[in-house]
Amino acid sequence: MKDDLAIFEGYQIRRHYDEQTETWWFSVVDIIRVLTQQADFQAARKYWKVLKGRLNKEGSQLVTNCYQLKMTADDGKMRLTDAATAETLLRLVQSVPSPKAEPIKLWLAKVGYERMQEMADPARSLVRARETWQKQGRSAKWIEQRMTGQETRNKLTDYWAGHNIKKGDEFAILTNIIHQEWAGVSVQSHKNLKALKTENLRDHMSEAELIFTALAELSTRQIAESVDATGMTENKVAAKTGGRIAKKARLELEAKTGRKVVTGENYLPPSQTAKQLK
Repeated sequence: MKDDLAIFEGYQIRRHYDEQTETWWFSVVDIIRVLTQQADFQAARKYWKVLKGRLNKEGSQLVTNCYQLKMTADDGKMRLTDAATAETLLRLVQSVPSPKAEPIKLWLAKVGYERMQEMADPARSLVRARETWQKQGRSAKWIEQRMTGQETRNKLTDYWAGHNIKKGDEFAILTNIIHQEWAGVSVQSHKNLKALKTENLRDHMSEAELIFTALAELSTRQIAESVDATGMTENKVAAKTGGRIAKKARLELEAKTGRKVVTGENYLPPSQTAKQLK
């Protein structure tokens, strides 16, 4: 998930973008704070606690559709926070009498519309991503490799989506199999090695890590296509085989250079790396 901060009429609204499900998740308390026009965060938190209790008693599904995600709190620490999608929040807003109800609904709808625009015209998201990486100081060579790898990834997930693989958990399971095979570590272990929390692992990979990830995913897709792999069982086999092809290439390179491909290097600011290792 990618961490982000949105602004609505001067209020900061924390949000995460889940790349696997292509969904924005927003902090419920931050939205409540806007609706109730509370300058005090704790007051908004208490309001949400009372409202959540009432909705639970009424048997509303709104609370059920909220999930706890780790978001950055005022003290800079990552804390579990109730989060919901724009769709859930649009319904939740109706439970809070507020003059800001319509403006916030329009704002949430706009977020969804912008995502629809990017889906219809992928070039929009690519341009935005390139600009973000440039601002972060990435080299032109790294950016090209990152974008090429994303294209390879998209082709693989498109194949999965068309062959009875569900977005979300099943995508994540297959992705982890591929990663474990080529890298020798799981996705989460690789993130831990790089001291990452909510950051996107690929945004902190070296050029070599990006290349081997792309090789593993390209191999997986082509193997799956060659046998028309359908469903989890058949695609797990393709994932393992594709990952092993990249693993063989990685081991050969490491033997020749004496350098490990998978490392703890990242693009976090030094101060943030030290903080997240604590």
